[in-house]
Amino acid sequence: MAVLQLWKEVEAHQFDSPSSKIAWEAFYKPFFGMVTDSAVVEENEGKLAKVLDVYEARLTQSKYLASDCFTLADLHHLPNIQCLLATPAKKLIDSRPHVCAWVKEITARPTWSKVLAMQKQ
Repeated sequence: MAVLQLWKEVEAHQFDSPSSKIAWEAFYKPFFGMVTDSAVVEENEGKLAKVLDVYEARLTQSKYLASDCFTLADLHHLPNIQCLLATPAKKLIDSRPHVCAWVKEITARPTWSKVLAMQKQ
């Protein structure tokens, strides 16, 4: 349980801020016809890269962040990851083989596919 809580805290305090800022600038702003602030994207890509380096190291030890089972620690990442995959920031995921495999695994879950299908309705 302590490991699960640790990775939930990492998501909340390290991953969420830079990934949310990138998602806003590179995914949502263009959707709403607004101009992306590339300086904000660049700054937060640097921050996110550092977090993903930690994830890459962790994911060499287990299939998911908290263990070899899917947990809330992984689930909490899905919304921002889905946005990042539709932006040039996807390169940060693709350049890290274990992170890339983890992202493919969690985004391919049947329940996540259902969420995405509901968004299209």
